[in-house]
Amino acid sequence: MTSPMLVTGGTGTLGRLVVPRLRDAGREVRVLSRGGHGADAAGEGPELVTGDLATGEGVEAAVDGTETIVHCAGTSKGDDVKARSLVRAAARAGVQHLVYISVIGADRIPQVSGIDRAMFGYFGSKLAAEHVVTDSGLPWTTLRAAQFHDLCLLVARQMTKLPVIPVPAGVRFQPVDVGEVATKLAELALGTPAGLVPDIAGPRVYTVADLLRAYLRATGKRRPMVPVHLPGKGARAVRAGANLAPDRAVGHRTWEDFLADRIPGQA
Repeated sequence: MTSPMLVTGGTGTLGRLVVPRLRDAGREVRVLSRGGHGADAAGEGPELVTGDLATGEGVEAAVDGTETIVHCAGTSKGDDVKARSLVRAAARAGVQHLVYISVIGADRIPQVSGIDRAMFGYFGSKLAAEHVVTDSGLPWTTLRAAQFHDLCLLVARQMTKLPVIPVPAGVRFQPVDVGEVATKLAELALGTPAGLVPDIAGPRVYTVADLLRAYLRATGKRRPMVPVHLPGKGARAVRAGANLAPDRAVGHRTWEDFLADRIPGQA
């Protein structure tokens, strides 16, 4: 029998899609969840273990007996702390493959000032976690992905609650379908350690205004927009396309496709 594969953040946006792909490939899967929720009603889902990467509580038990870890758990800050907690336990358990999901532009968006960190700290947090994985001494694979459609939808919903929408001038995104990222991540986890692999991004690049207009059309709303200039070196890098990967537009599902599926009444 093969050892179980551990998926951290296995009940989150990405992890909950990675898990069934690994199980469909015939692998036993263990899910690390801080809340311990997510099993199906029949009890036929993956093994669930409770643990907290921020404190380290329960992590050693979760890792014990596994050879491959897919690290999907992440937040807006402190990812390096969580990665370090996981790496310590993984090294003691003799894990043979650590797979990490990061973000395109993690190494290209400066974190010089407080403004940079306030607006783009997520990228810095991901890069710090990448370094923990790279320096862990464990065999590893890291995939950098563009922003998921789900995140763009969350932001669009919040921004369009305003009577007038402030739109970051010159900022573009290349959103990717989370299911396509999950498929790629599972494929990497089932393979051999490959280091930093090519990025995965969506098929189209959109300005923030483009994303918002499509959402407003889909929901039948109207809102005026006002361009705003974001200060700082991080924002300058983003305007220059540091968060984009036009040569890695390998995703197939567009923002419009996603909205048509997610918003009732759309063709």
